[in-house]
Amino acid sequence: MGRPVGERRRIKLNWSEYFAEAFGTAFNLFVGLSAGVVNFSSDLPVARLIPSNSLRLLLTGLVFAGSGSLFAISPLGKLSGAHINPSVSLAFFARGKMHPEDLAGYLGGQFLGGLAGAWLLVAFWGARAGNIHSGITAPGAGYPIWFVFFTEFGMTLALVLAIFAFLSAEELMRWTPLMTWFLVAAMVWLAAPVSGTSLNPARSFGPSLVNWFWASQWLYWVAPPTGGLMAALLFHFLRGNRRLLTAKLFHAPDYRCIFKNVHVPHVPVNG
Repeated sequence: MGRPVGERRRIKLNWSEYFAEAFGTAFNLFVGLSAGVVNFSSDLPVARLIPSNSLRLLLTGLVFAGSGSLFAISPLGKLSGAHINPSVSLAFFARGKMHPEDLAGYLGGQFLGGLAGAWLLVAFWGARAGNIHSGITAPGAGYPIWFVFFTEFGMTLALVLAIFAFLSAEELMRWTPLMTWFLVAAMVWLAAPVSGTSLNPARSFGPSLVNWFWASQWLYWVAPPTGGLMAALLFHFLRGNRRLLTAKLFHAPDYRCIFKNVHVPHVPVNG
């Protein structure tokens, strides 16, 4: 039977999923930015073995994006859905996949995870973290701010649209982490000199707070979420008769699922 008219839904906070998002975001930042330290520190061997700056940037992108995809197929990633990015969570919310309290929990976890990952980077690498400006995202020299803004906006729009396309096709959904690995790695490789390739307000917020650096940071809090929301809107017009099957980047049917309007087998959460 359905819920009686006028009865309010009981709010349930899903702390396990929120913790998973915090851990995943911290893991992604620490591993990805550590790859940057290893690849771009002049006193470490990689810079001598691979003199090409472009190739080292590509390797960094592969590790950075790969750590997020690895988390997606881990037990914690299968639990939370491995958004690890407020832009992604906001887009799923806009498509009717998340309850408001879960959106708040995911955003809180992601920003705390971004802060923890940035702090761990500086604590572990010390002065060497300065070789990548301690993970701070900032506009590249010579690029106007509007160009950097639309670079972040466009990349996030493309990323979320790609995620939605894969998650709306049963034959593709299991390959979503692999797709995001290569797509985000390419974005890091091509756009890091322009914008730092944030795509993620939590990823930018953590290093900016740890290093107390705020110049132009507003664009990383505005452009990626706006791109994600625009992708959600475009999907509404481009989807045809397709619908989002899940809000998890790697959906495992034997893991509980707190999301709404899920159209694949899952373990529901009552309440």
